[in-house]
Amino acid sequence: MSVQTTVVFADLMGSTGVFETIGSARGSRVVTQITQWISEMCVAHRGRVIKTLGDGVLAVFEHAPDAIDAVVEMQRDHQKRLAQSNAGTRLPIRIGVARGEVEFIDDDCYGDAVNVASRLSDLSGPHQIWVNDQSVAESIESHGVRFRPLGPITIRGRAEACQAFQVEWHENLSTDLMTMQASIDSQRERVDKVVLGGEIQLTWLDTHKKFRSAQLPIHIGRISQAEFVVNDPRVSRAHARIDWRNGSILLVDVSTYGSWVRFSGGGSDLLLRREECVLHGSGEIALGASFADLTVPTVQFSIS
Repeated sequence: MSVQTTVVFADLMGSTGVFETIGSARGSRVVTQITQWISEMCVAHRGRVIKTLGDGVLAVFEHAPDAIDAVVEMQRDHQKRLAQSNAGTRLPIRIGVARGEVEFIDDDCYGDAVNVASRLSDLSGPHQIWVNDQSVAESIESHGVRFRPLGPITIRGRAEACQAFQVEWHENLSTDLMTMQASIDSQRERVDKVVLGGEIQLTWLDTHKKFRSAQLPIHIGRISQAEFVVNDPRVSRAHARIDWRNGSILLVDVSTYGSWVRFSGGGSDLLLRREECVLHGSGEIALGASFADLTVPTVQFSIS
């Protein structure tokens, strides 16, 4: 039986780097402690934890305001935890929230909202919360937390794009939290610059180009007319488009063989075939083949 439910997927970013820095045993303990704390936060706000997935937590809430309260408090409290952590063990959280039909089978859940929450988490950046539903966004606003529309986001395996909104949870931080140590403040400033997405820098071999939002859209492709040329037979003549939409920079795949996106700081590689995703921070775009092919033409990107 399917029911309307709010799904939360919270994911830790950068666990691979933590394992490399402090070792697998200690890194596993750090990740486990944080995921257990995330689970406790969800339960404290009347949520139900379905499962933990390595460095992620999947939870469901009957009421959307409870889910929003949980994830906002989670990000704010975690920011305080980061201020007291060693640099090698800092793991920012990214969160996807989706309202929709969910079917519960045994101790697991399935459905469109589960897929959307997971995808929004993958696409969001460190310290960010993305939601998919206007009514959820309205519940955010009624709780004194602002939100910002990101526009339509393509979800793999879903016929229609979903609207996405970013929760601006920083606005209500206390004065004490705002005056934390400089490393956390500067980290937040970098995140805020990513949100604004004013400029993207692309690099391939010896080619380096910067494009302001006012110059977008631009095309990446094999033909000389493309604004960013990647001359490789695996690259389509017009392979991908970089768009500016609702304050975000998007990569839109229009190729024959697809594009792969890898964000710095961890997370799964994203395969785009006639789909799009929001670009944030920095990372790489593989054109025409996956990153598993060491010879694939790869474009580095950085947003500031």
